Amino acid sequence: MSDAPIKFRFNEAKATEAAAWLLKREQGRMNYLRLIKLLYIADRESLTKFGRPITGDDFVSMKKGPVLSNVLHIIRDDGWTEPQIWPNHIEKNEDYTVHLVKDPGADNLSAAETDLLDVILASHWGKTQWEMVDYTHTFPEWKDPGHSVSPIHVEELLRAAGVSDEKIDKIREDASEDAFLDELLGT
Repeated sequence: MSDAPIKFRFNEAKATEAAAWLLKREQGRMNYLRLIKLLYIADRESLTKFGRPITGDDFVSMKKGPVLSNVLHIIRDDGWTEPQIWPNHIEKNEDYTVHLVKDPGADNLSAAETDLLDVILASHWGKTQWEMVDYTHTFPEWKDPGHSVSPIHVEELLRAAGVSDEKIDKIREDASEDAFLDELLGT
């Protein structure tokens, strides 16, 4: 087994499309903490089922549970990232909600990914953001970092979800090949 950490590249287009997919099913508006939790769960499930997350975002532990790092920074508009796509489609409101202003479509999402998003949303239909926080606090990869942020390494998430070492090695190999191709092609 290699010691190289598994790393994916954040895909803002897919993150925007996944968020919009969920927002469209809730009349275009949602509490942003709830949206972040649904996207985390979707990336976690995609990673364990298909060997790759939907968004490619970094997983982190925070006081209110695990989240996707770049998505959180984009929603908070805290200057940590420079989003190019998200702001054209999704805006944050003063009441801690986000709303869909323009549908980005779903060209970058596979049918399996949109089906997974639908299943995740149906499984958590009607739950408040605080119920989602409580739910994600049960994930074994989450460790309360207090008032700081702690990374959740892909390998530890996969092990916490019961993924075999063989499958983890395969995911590592695939992620490494994707990174090499991205670098080679300059994408």
